[in-house]
Amino acid sequence: MKHVIKAFIIILIILCTACQQKNNIPQPVESGKEIEVYFCPKDNCENELIKRINNAKLSVHCAFFDIDLKNLINTLNRKSKIIDVRLVIDSDNYFNQTKEIPYILDDKNQLSHNKFCIIDQKIITTGSFNPTDNGNNKNNNNLIITNSKFLAENYEDEFRELWNKEFGSGKKVNHPKIIYNNNMIENYFCPEGSCSEHLINELINAKNSIYFMLFSFTDESVADAILYSEVKDIRGVFEKFQAGGKYSQYKRLEEFGLDVIVDDNPKFMHHKVFIIDNNTVITGSYNPTSAGDNKNDENMLIIHDRKVAKRFLEEFDMLVYGK
Repeated sequence: MKHVIKAFIIILIILCTACQQKNNIPQPVESGKEIEVYFCPKDNCENELIKRINNAKLSVHCAFFDIDLKNLINTLNRKSKIIDVRLVIDSDNYFNQTKEIPYILDDKNQLSHNKFCIIDQKIITTGSFNPTDNGNNKNNNNLIITNSKFLAENYEDEFRELWNKEFGSGKKVNHPKIIYNNNMIENYFCPEGSCSEHLINELINAKNSIYFMLFSFTDESVADAILYSEVKDIRGVFEKFQAGGKYSQYKRLEEFGLDVIVDDNPKFMHHKVFIIDNNTVITGSYNPTSAGDNKNDENMLIIHDRKVAKRFLEEFDMLVYGK
């Protein structure tokens, strides 16, 4: 059975690669400010987001799973009176704290699980950070800020679909791969972008190391890709609450002898992060789960940048070794 699963994964990757080669469009190239990385609660992610919104001149478009930070809401309120501010919020977290900001709720058929903003059509903020008190001050989260016009176009297209109530579906991005400051960045949205396939591709092609920090991990095909990897240095941190779930891959990976642990945050370790070969970071709102891949509205960045990877390795070491 294991050999069948491994063969299926390899066939899947071959098909994905063939599809990508068939649509071999030249990757756009641009340069700009270095990618910024912040980790809550060590860093104040709310302040970083407020700073960018305060500097906005034209627009702020955000898709959030949840929001309750009053300073951030007040900032959005104030900016909505002078520029184009719009929000998409998951309906399970009903947003009724203001009548000033135009917003819509999703349709309850899936989670609107994104945590991104596009500011002035050129700055993108994303990661695992929900702008809530827990998200900023108690849970372990990350916030990524990039200044790419091509990524901004991708995120604006996704926001437009959500604003038009196209939930749980949509078109694939125009710029799945870009070269930014001489490093490749990949960008996908689930479910239309098949996030798990791109993740599995990175895992299958890992050469030296695979580290991960995951809030929820139930996707067996992703676990299989890790188990059948040729990499020897594999380590992972699971959120303690989720690790005990029926479908969690924690026990399975542990029983195969992998170096996996549960976190000790009394709240949540909320990251959705893979670090591969000390060079590639996969992050965003996507958890490797069936719902995350096939149902919810999610986003994923695959950042091939050693400097960014170094920052995430520091966070990984803090969670594992307390340093």
